[in-house]
Amino acid sequence: MQLTRMLTKKLISFWMMSLAAVAFVFLLSALMSFVQLTYRFQQQKVAELETMLVNHYQHQSSWELDSWLPPMLLAYNTVSFRLTRGDELVFEYQGNLGSEQTVLYERTLHANDALRMRLELPRPFSAHRLGWRELMILLVGIVAVAGFVRFGFLWFSAELEGIEALAQRSKLILDGKLDEAAKTPGNGKPRLINRALSRLLAELADAHKERARFDKFIRSNTFLDPQTRIGNRLFLQNRLNALSSDQGMLAPGVLYLLEMEDLDILQQEVGDEVVLELLHSTINAINLVLQTQANSIFARRSHNQLAIVVPQISLVEADALADKLLKICLAQPLPKIEEADNFFHLGGAYFKEGDMPEPLLDEADMALRAAQLQGASGWFMYDKGAVDQEFAKGSVRWRSFLENALVNRNFVTFAQPVCEGDGSHHHHEIFTRVRDPMGSLVRATLFIPMAVKCGLMPQIERQVVERTLFELMSDTGTAKRHYSINLSVDSLTSRAFVRWLQTTLLEYRHLASRLVFEVTEDMVMKHRSQLEPKLNMLRKMGSRICVDHVGQQVVSTQYIRELGFNFIKLHRSVVRQIDLRPENQLFVRSLIGSLYRTDVQVFAEGVGSFEEWQTLQILGVSAGQGSYFGDPQQI
Repeated sequence: MQLTRMLTKKLISFWMMSLAAVAFVFLLSALMSFVQLTYRFQQQKVAELETMLVNHYQHQSSWELDSWLPPMLLAYNTVSFRLTRGDELVFEYQGNLGSEQTVLYERTLHANDALRMRLELPRPFSAHRLGWRELMILLVGIVAVAGFVRFGFLWFSAELEGIEALAQRSKLILDGKLDEAAKTPGNGKPRLINRALSRLLAELADAHKERARFDKFIRSNTFLDPQTRIGNRLFLQNRLNALSSDQGMLAPGVLYLLEMEDLDILQQEVGDEVVLELLHSTINAINLVLQTQANSIFARRSHNQLAIVVPQISLVEADALADKLLKICLAQPLPKIEEADNFFHLGGAYFKEGDMPEPLLDEADMALRAAQLQGASGWFMYDKGAVDQEFAKGSVRWRSFLENALVNRNFVTFAQPVCEGDGSHHHHEIFTRVRDPMGSLVRATLFIPMAVKCGLMPQIERQVVERTLFELMSDTGTAKRHYSINLSVDSLTSRAFVRWLQTTLLEYRHLASRLVFEVTEDMVMKHRSQLEPKLNMLRKMGSRICVDHVGQQVVSTQYIRELGFNFIKLHRSVVRQIDLRPENQLFVRSLIGSLYRTDVQVFAEGVGSFEEWQTLQILGVSAGQGSYFGDPQQI
């Protein structure tokens, strides 16, 4: 833009100089023509007077000059006139005009008689005065020139404005702001170039969408069952690994295995279409139930077996859910088969925090076999008798406990570093635990589901933001650190919390650039229309936005471009043992390829070994966090 403005100024300056030069030459030529014309006119009159005197001298002996010459000299505005013959003065005239600028004409009228004339006249142009008509013509000429200059200026500005619009649009493209360049076509000229840019931007946007669709296709064929479009066996294994660590399961929950008896025989009898319709109706009904269970996992383990994992659930609730799932399955319209009442069997294995994940599937298989031995469609729960008593607290006790923790500010913050390839800290992610009356720390995986049920997440996350801004970021020892804070959908959809956060970030604008706000991919996909204006507000305040748990679901990554995220964090299920899993490597490579030519940085969660981190770096991941870099530390 600066270049085109300079070009505009130079062209307008050239236009003004050229026009001024033309006007100057025109006026100079007119002046010279006027002077030359008046001189020639005066010389012509002098020649006529000379001719008259010669003719009169030759044809008349007595000149009688006194009778006719003075009026003529008066008409010529003569200053002085002398006519001599040798040394004899024949006639002399002295005019009354006093002029400092005169022209002297001396002529020899008759060489034999030495007849000479001396005539002094005023300069021809000095006697001329401009009248109102001449002034009017001059004024009209000046106005015409000024109008022409104004017209030329406007014309140049209009033409060069189109070039500036093209330059501005091209700068947006070079800065990577493709969406903004596509939305503001402007009035660029030449219009052919502007239309070409619009078409290329449209094709580029379509190519990006196609790249996202292709990325989704790769992940779908890697983690989704092609018939039912739910997770496959590999998807189930990854999610179970994500729910566990070296110390066992991270939270309590239940694993169900739902098996449809003799599905192969049924398929041979009634055909593929009927069986596929039965599968789809059963899966859709189960999905409706699982919508009320946060972070639930649904996958197809084999041809006739479905797997369901529901974390953060008590044993009593797991029994009730198993009964509900079986009733939904029995309500599905079955083809006419001999043993229709012995078609669905459900086996479940309840696990608590710290249980090892390896025997879970075996326990669920044993429960499934026990359900099949009952002789009719039914369910059976494999229970080792280990129920997390703390998790079984009632909602009233949890609300009282969390409200007291908020009043007494018993929430303790932990920070875990997110490290780049050179070992430096990119930022620290803030985690929260709550101290119970016995002095023990309750993990977030335990109290957050209950806080969501009680509607206390906005108050809890407000305390986390306040502690981060007012204590951690104001501490001289950590003055240069950047922190990331997780926000829930309850907080971002709370008008009071969003208004408070906006006011706080405006007041602490100098600290906002050191904050990163994280939201989960599942939350963004389900509540995109509600969250988009809030995320834009946080970005305008100077903070950066990150989406985590990426890869936990099979969704298109186009939302990352459209919502303008600065960072994404791969889910631990994708990262775990990625050095031994080519399909996870393919997913990461495809994801990073879909973000080509964007400023989005890819991070990894749950990095636990050097081999995992080395593989992630080779694939193009910028930074990672996990036990390999350091566990969360209380601050």
